[in-house]
Amino acid sequence: MSENEFEIVEVITEITDGEGNVIIDDLVTVVDSDGNVVASDETIIMQDAEGDIVIDEIVSVIGENGELEVVAEEIVVGLNEG
Repeated sequence: MSENEFEIVEVITEITDGEGNVIIDDLVTVVDSDGNVVASDETIIMQDAEGDIVIDEIVSVIGENGELEVVAEEIVVGLNEG
């Protein structure tokens, strides 16, 4: 990767806890040519055994202080009514 180029890296993890809840963490990052993370989009999906679901998405970008700062967050809750 040459200077001023960016690479997208995605890591997806999935676990099921002891209560049957499924948790999926999808983390997408933008990395510069020096290996520094300059932006991220993390989506966490939690579904319980009854089918209720919560989706939490957090978008962050590198701030002036060199740290990732949250610029948007959206939480969606879906309740299984069946």
